[in-house]
Amino acid sequence: MGCQEQQLIEKVCDIYDKLSRLENLNPSKQVNSLFAQLVQTCMSQCHVDITRLNERVQAMRCKLIKLCGKAEGLLESHFATLIGSHDKPLNHIKIFPYYSNYLKLSQVESSMLNKICSQVPKHIAFVGSGPLPLTSIILATDHLRTTCFHNFDIDPSANAKAIQLVSSDSELSKRMLFHTADIMNVSSSLKQYEVVFLAALVGMDKEEKVRVIKHLSGHMAPGALLLMRSANGARAFLYPVIDPCDLQGFEVLSVFHPRDDVINSVIIARKNSQG
Repeated sequence: MGCQEQQLIEKVCDIYDKLSRLENLNPSKQVNSLFAQLVQTCMSQCHVDITRLNERVQAMRCKLIKLCGKAEGLLESHFATLIGSHDKPLNHIKIFPYYSNYLKLSQVESSMLNKICSQVPKHIAFVGSGPLPLTSIILATDHLRTTCFHNFDIDPSANAKAIQLVSSDSELSKRMLFHTADIMNVSSSLKQYEVVFLAALVGMDKEEKVRVIKHLSGHMAPGALLLMRSANGARAFLYPVIDPCDLQGFEVLSVFHPRDDVINSVIIARKNSQG
């Protein structure tokens, strides 16, 4: 292990120690500063092979990913409430701190889909859309202007906040539907979607994410596309990693790993035609 890689790991461990001592992860100057440091550290060009980390660091990484997921959910909820308080919420979504990241990631995902899809999808499911469904909003507004987005979240309060954001836009709200459900309890209706997005925060450990992917494999239509967000290198301290071997029942078509300030990797796979 190189000196630079070791320094990065030590810095991540130090930030984790500070985060784990906080009373809560609600947005605050201290919380925001620590996560900004963490994200900046993990976007380093220094390559980290997470499969070679020792047991102590592996255990820390698992806990850190869950902390990141919790904090991200709290941040989105906070800004969804703030943005939703305006008469025209969608005019104010740019105040979300990571909005530019979502713009770039949505551009990447749209370009990847365009290269694979022979026609514009009519129905897309987004699993784990949350209180601030920026990906669905950006894709529906800027890239897929005729597609209907079905947003699934297990939390009714998250969907209520999301509905508040889009309800003032009569055209968009017709194409943005919200379903409160655990995706593991959704089966036959999954066959209507040409594309299924799986959010990074659905399945915050490897085993859980693989269970979700297996469920989707059992119920998506043959030939439908699954788009997943993963992580690569040091970014794997922030999100779980999806490996091609995790995608039983799917054929991997395209993989994207970022080299700029985009955090997530993107994988697109096609459901095997055997069904």
